[in-house]
Amino acid sequence: MGTAISLDLADDLPAAELDALAGEVFAWLREVDARFSTYRPDSEVCRVDRGELPLSGAGADLRAVLACCADLWKATDGFFDAYATGRLDPSGYVKGWAVQVASDRLLAAGAANHCLNAGGDVRVRGHSPTGQPWRIGVRHPWDAMSTCLVLTGTDLAVATSGVYERGHHVRDPRRGVPARGLRSVTVVGPDLGLADAYATAAVAMGPAGVGWLDGLPGHLHAVVTDDARLLHSTALPLAG
Repeated sequence: MGTAISLDLADDLPAAELDALAGEVFAWLREVDARFSTYRPDSEVCRVDRGELPLSGAGADLRAVLACCADLWKATDGFFDAYATGRLDPSGYVKGWAVQVASDRLLAAGAANHCLNAGGDVRVRGHSPTGQPWRIGVRHPWDAMSTCLVLTGTDLAVATSGVYERGHHVRDPRRGVPARGLRSVTVVGPDLGLADAYATAAVAMGPAGVGWLDGLPGHLHAVVTDDARLLHSTALPLAG
């Protein structure tokens, strides 16, 4: 998926069972990468984009993801746009969605305490190996070795979209240019796919994204602006 992925399973289960659960998670994420990658010419996404594969012939997961992307386009007034780059690219939803699916499967399999982190998109459930709530560091957008915030909780989906690694890769779909104004946007909510998409949409909005996030029901946020201001929801679950 073009990023580092880590999994921490904190349940007291037999080693063989934990190994099997971890193997299933990584097999699923590799499958998602193969089917949804915009860099693999043989992926479903690329084949649909080129018109070689009709959407009706694509897998159920891709059809469901694109339906969600269409709903998100409406919900964000067009700022979350899977075609913002001029080609089909649902990546702003897919990574969070894939991690959420993996976390849901772990929970259903009896692994109620885990942390799955895919390049800063994090899903935590239950407690850490210490028995305490999980702590999730939000990367400092100018210093890769530092955090600008640390969150804590037992059931959180935390997604961050920013321009500090890949440059201004998020485009303002209305103007057709790279979005500017927000260096980093973190969204916290119950579903990682939605949080991921909302964070991407807010970056695309630029400074107006802060006000939009303030009115987003059921979600909290933290924003670092291009001029280094840190703004966040008052109820954000910050670690002490």
